[in-house]
Amino acid sequence: MVGEHMSKEVPTGRSLRLLRMLLEMSKPVTVYSIRVKQSELAKKLGISRQALNVHLRKLRNLGYVRTGRGFIDITEEGLNMLGITVNPAFIFVKVSPKSRNEAYKHMMNMPAQRIFRVAGDMDVLMMLEQEKLNQALQKLSEIEGIQDTKSYVTIENIK
Repeated sequence: MVGEHMSKEVPTGRSLRLLRMLLEMSKPVTVYSIRVKQSELAKKLGISRQALNVHLRKLRNLGYVRTGRGFIDITEEGLNMLGITVNPAFIFVKVSPKSRNEAYKHMMNMPAQRIFRVAGDMDVLMMLEQEKLNQALQKLSEIEGIQDTKSYVTIENIK
């Protein structure tokens, strides 16, 4: 992954200022993205590519998905419609130093959106859907070397 970013052009001047301005003006949103060819998706659904396009257009017009060349994003509206909250939960995890490598391997298979190694009095920060909090805590309790967890549930996104 590191090498992937090195080969990309680094914006300068106005392009860089535009990117920074867009960041300042933006609001963080939750989007699930899939990189898939529409022909593959149609085959998986057992429908024609034309039928898939009709359904994708309908979902796009409703604001549930965004599509582009080689990707489909499920928007926050789409997630809400599916009953998935966009306000994540967070779990801070303290791991015994001797068990960290093995514990990290187990955490990679957990139902989390993002997992970060962090510095401080905890070792890992997990970001996940609130609906998966109980399942994640149960799985964490089964991992050797987990010393402590602290869970936080967000109420609303204010910026």
